[in-house]
Amino acid sequence: MHPATAKWYDKRDSVIIEFCIADSKDVKVNFDKTKFAFSCLGGADNEKHENEIELFEAIDENESKHKRTDRSVLCYLRKAQPGKAWPRLTKDKTKLSWLSVDFNNWKDWEDDSEEEMGNFDQFSDMMNNMGGEDDLPDLDEMPDLE
Repeated sequence: MHPATAKWYDKRDSVIIEFCIADSKDVKVNFDKTKFAFSCLGGADNEKHENEIELFEAIDENESKHKRTDRSVLCYLRKAQPGKAWPRLTKDKTKLSWLSVDFNNWKDWEDDSEEEMGNFDQFSDMMNNMGGEDDLPDLDEMPDLE
């Protein structure tokens, strides 16, 4: 028995965890206020997987849910305090080998206003207020991101 591989991301009102187990059976998900447990049988060899997480913050266990697909089990953990960012999923700063950040879905929402149109207006104002090309930074002087 060993943990299932999982990835997670933070949203304004929830935290999403995806357990990457194909053909899962006997899926059990237990939402507790500060703890989360997952178990299932799955994969080619029908192996038992079990994960338990002490959560970074409290969740609303009654509003949290999960959905099984053929490729994974998606868990939606409703935050007890919506609008509060979670820099990590776990209470402890310990790195869990089976857990990674889902960068494809991660979005820095903290700076967003509630209205998406408000963001668009701010963005277009910023673009209009930018001067000519002389004000743009020289891209050759930018550090490489790779």
